[in-house]
Amino acid sequence: MKITLYILLFSVFISCESESKTASQNSKPNIVFIFTDDQTYSSIHALGNSEIITPNMDAMVHEGTTFTNAYNMGSWSGAVCAASRAMIISGRSVWRANTFRKNWIANDSIDKTWGKLLESNGYETYMTGKWHVDAPAQKVFMHTAHIRPGMPNDAWDHETMVAKFDSLSKITNAKSADIMPNGYNRPLSINDTTWSPTNTAHGGYWQGGKHWSEVLKDDAIGFINKAKESEKPFFMYLAFNAPHDPRQAPPEYQNMYAIEEMSVPKSFMPEYTYRHDIANGDNLRDEALAPFPRTQLAIKTHTKEYYASITHVDAQIGKIIASLKKSGKMNNTYIIFTADHGLAMGRHGLLGKQSLFEHSIRPPMIILGPDIPKNKKSNVDVYLQDAMATSLDIAGIEKPSYIEYHSFLDIAKGKETKSKYGAIYGAYLDVQRMIRKDGYKLMVFPKIKKILLFDLNADPEEMNDISNLAEQQERIKSLFLDLQQLQQEMDDPLDITDCYTTNLTD
Repeated sequence: MKITLYILLFSVFISCESESKTASQNSKPNIVFIFTDDQTYSSIHALGNSEIITPNMDAMVHEGTTFTNAYNMGSWSGAVCAASRAMIISGRSVWRANTFRKNWIANDSIDKTWGKLLESNGYETYMTGKWHVDAPAQKVFMHTAHIRPGMPNDAWDHETMVAKFDSLSKITNAKSADIMPNGYNRPLSINDTTWSPTNTAHGGYWQGGKHWSEVLKDDAIGFINKAKESEKPFFMYLAFNAPHDPRQAPPEYQNMYAIEEMSVPKSFMPEYTYRHDIANGDNLRDEALAPFPRTQLAIKTHTKEYYASITHVDAQIGKIIASLKKSGKMNNTYIIFTADHGLAMGRHGLLGKQSLFEHSIRPPMIILGPDIPKNKKSNVDVYLQDAMATSLDIAGIEKPSYIEYHSFLDIAKGKETKSKYGAIYGAYLDVQRMIRKDGYKLMVFPKIKKILLFDLNADPEEMNDISNLAEQQERIKSLFLDLQQLQQEMDDPLDITDCYTTNLTD
C-alpha cells in the first residue's frame, strides 16, 4: 500500500504532459523559491530518512544540488520563523534585520527588499502563502495571493501562550493542562481522541474550505499559466505554512503512516536538562504541544502527523513543478527549495525550533536549474538566507553592499569549494549562543554560564558534550574567542564574557 502510494505521488512529478513547445527564452532566467515552515534537514527520504515519503523532494535532490549544512542564523523572538523571514527578505544578519524590520516603510527600506530588487531589474514578482514579516507583502511583490499569517488564527501564537501562562500563575493550584486549547498537551494515552489532524471542523489549515497547502499550489499554477504567455522573467516566492503545527493533512496522507512504525530519535529524552535555562519552558507554545515529561507515544504521534503534513506538501510541490514543465519555462528556471529553520520533534526532549541544536537550526536546502549539477551533495556551510543573494547572482544582478549573505551558486556549480563564512554563528534571545567551525560546535547558555562542545563529525546527534575533556580546553578557548568576534561583527548586544572569564585569563 505504502509503495503504491509512493509511486502514485512520484508520478505527479515525472509523468506530466510533454512540455509545450518552448517559448522564446528570456534573457534572464526565472526563479522559483519554495519555502516550507518547520521542516528539519532530516525529513527527506532521499537524504537518509527511510520512514518518510517525499517522492517530489527526492526528485529535486536527484535533479539538483543539495547543501547538507544549511543554517538559520537565529532569532530575537520565540517566533523563529519571523526572524528567519525578515533576514531573507532584507538580506541582513539577525540583529541588524531586527533593527531594519522596524523601519520597513521609512528610508526607502521597502525598495531594498528581495522582491523589489528583482522587480527593479525587470522581473515580474509574485508571492503567495505564509508571510509573517512586518513589511506589507503587497509592497514587496508586484502580485500577491492568499497572504497567510504565521499560523491559523484558531491556534495560539507564542505571545498568547505567554499571556495565558502569566494569568495561570496567579491562580492557586492551577495546572498548565487546564488552559491548553484543543491540539495541545497530547496525547495523554493511546486512547486520547481530543484531536484529529484530519478533522476539518478544527479549522486550522482548512479555514476557507481547502487546505492551505493546496490553495498555495493552485495559486502558483495560476500564476505560471499566466507567466507562460509572457517574455518577462518571473520570481515566485511560494511559502507553505506546513508542516508547522497544527500538522493537519487529508486522511489519505495520514493513513500512509502508523504510529507503531515511527521510530524514536536517538537523542530522545523525557526532558532536556537545561530547557528552562534556555527559554524552552512550559509557556513556550511549541513545547506545550506535547505533555511533560515526553513520552515515546507522544513523540511518535507528533512525528506521524509531521511526516503526513510533509508528504502532503511534497505532493503540492510536485504539481507545481509539473506545471512549470508543461509551461515550457522549466529549461530556463532555477528552483531553490528550503525551510525557515528546522524542528526538534522529540530530539533532546524538545519539540520546537527554539534551540541551537542542529535539528532546530538546519533545514533542507536544494537548488536545481539548467546548469546545476544533478544528484550532487555539498557539505559546505551556508545560511538558508543565502538564497536571496543566490537569486541575485542567477539574475545577473550585482549584490548591493548592504546584503550580508552570499551566493552559493558557484559552490553548487563546483567552481568554488569553500564556504564564504569562516564559521557559522547562531543566537536565540539572550539565552543561547553558538559557533560551528571545523566540525565542532560550541554552545553557550549565558543565564547559567554553561558551555557545551560537540564533535559533529563523531557525534552528529549532539549527544556527547566533550567540554570537560582536558584535550579540548584550547579548542574551547579558541572557539569562544571566535564567537565573541562574530558577536561584534553581527552587532550582537549580548556580553557573554563572564561565561568563560576564568578560561580566557589562563
